[in-house]
Amino acid sequence: MLGADERMKMGRRFFSPSHQHSPLSASLLLMSAVMLSRVIGYLREAYIAYAFGAGPQTDAYVAAFTLPDWLNYLVAGGTASITFISIFTRYTSEGREEEARKAFSTVITVMTAVLVAGIILAEVFTPQILAAYFHEFTPAQLALCVHLTRILLPTQIFFYVGGIVSAVLLARRLFLFPALGPILYNLFIILGGVILSSRLGIASLAYGAVAGGIAGPFLINAVGAARSGMGYRISFDIRHPGFREWVRLSIPLMLGVSLVAADEWIMRYFAAGLQGDITRLNYAKRLFAVPMAVLGQAIGQASLPFFARLFGEKKMEEFAATVNGSVLRVTAASLLATSWMMAAALPLVDLVYRRGRFHFADSQQTAVFFFWFALSLAAWSAQGLYARGFYAAGDTLTPMVAGTIITAASLPMYWWFFHHYSAVGLAIASDIGIAVHTLTLAALLHYRRLVPASGMKMAELSKALLASALAFAAAYYVGRTVVLEGSRRADIESLLLVSLTWAAAVAVGLWIMKSGLLLELRAKRVSGKA
Repeated sequence: MLGADERMKMGRRFFSPSHQHSPLSASLLLMSAVMLSRVIGYLREAYIAYAFGAGPQTDAYVAAFTLPDWLNYLVAGGTASITFISIFTRYTSEGREEEARKAFSTVITVMTAVLVAGIILAEVFTPQILAAYFHEFTPAQLALCVHLTRILLPTQIFFYVGGIVSAVLLARRLFLFPALGPILYNLFIILGGVILSSRLGIASLAYGAVAGGIAGPFLINAVGAARSGMGYRISFDIRHPGFREWVRLSIPLMLGVSLVAADEWIMRYFAAGLQGDITRLNYAKRLFAVPMAVLGQAIGQASLPFFARLFGEKKMEEFAATVNGSVLRVTAASLLATSWMMAAALPLVDLVYRRGRFHFADSQQTAVFFFWFALSLAAWSAQGLYARGFYAAGDTLTPMVAGTIITAASLPMYWWFFHHYSAVGLAIASDIGIAVHTLTLAALLHYRRLVPASGMKMAELSKALLASALAFAAAYYVGRTVVLEGSRRADIESLLLVSLTWAAAVAVGLWIMKSGLLLELRAKRVSGKA
């Protein structure tokens, strides 16, 4: 047993900015930070729901992020930091620190110049682009959306530079500063609304996002990089091998369109003519993003440097086993979480969002969206790890081609489900699309002999799936004994009943089937070094 002083020292080391983490401690740190970020993100969405409800102006606000997201994706591939991690990790593992610094400076300088030019063009043509995309917006909605978009566009510079800087920190296994960025970003959006909403209305949220983009993704990571000894000099040395390799890896991601990024763009396009549904879909997706970020994003972000190191050292069996093991744990945990989310959808959404201008009827519709989104949690979580398996191997072309084909093929499906089931159909189409995307990545990794499917413990996944189904049935049935009609007390009672029933059913189900999932998680914890 460790003494109090030793535990305190371990805690200080765990949260030290200069501590180089193991795969386990990195995952734990990022999962904790992501959870805190999502809690603050919930406060952000709850404030927006309270102050502005779900209607035309909130639809315009959510839609205003579309063009900035496009620009970031087209110019930086949306994954600038991911592709740079592999390059930087290889340079540092070979002891070529100066070459790593030159590549870092060149990538930031050249691509920032390109991004600035793109922002200027986007600012000029914002009205025309948004009028074509959100053609069912009213003139007032469109004007507001244009105004908010023009405020948000410059923030992409700070997101881009901050992403590259965070890649340096992640490659050095320094995870604290990148973990803090999203927390600050969400805090500033809330502060912008609270401080400026009386004067600027919903535009206060956009100004808060700009301030958050500067303080969070950019400034906090820049401080961390400076503390780690990483310098920056303006450099347009486009002949540098590191820059050329980064371009080679990033161009496929820039030219391709993955459903991971396009899903929300597609849903916004179809839902533009349904008053308030862009906002309600967004609220449901943001709530769904909490477990998705903790189980998928945080673990994927923590895993990439270790995947890249194993592949760089040609430890192919260990690389495959590490990817498969990560996917197994994340998918099994996601399946179990899905059953709780589906059973608790209405009381959870109502308790989280209903206040101010967001009414019980809004909660009911948002809960339906959340219910369907929850079905795809395992797919969303696993695809991030499979994609990082490709990135660690230096292959961005294969997932780009696959993602683009799947996205193009999914458009008729979104159209069909939307026209038959309205906005609910968009959530169902999203589930199907991401499931196909994930299975395709897994199949391609197997085909390329990078991560053989035979290494996946399908028996354990089957047990988790069965336990999840049984837990959902029990929790949903028990939860329905409480009548939900807009009472906070009823929400809490229902959540408690659902949660207790779900936990008992999962425990009993895994025990009866003699699942080794908990033992594997325990073994992983024991083997990791914080």
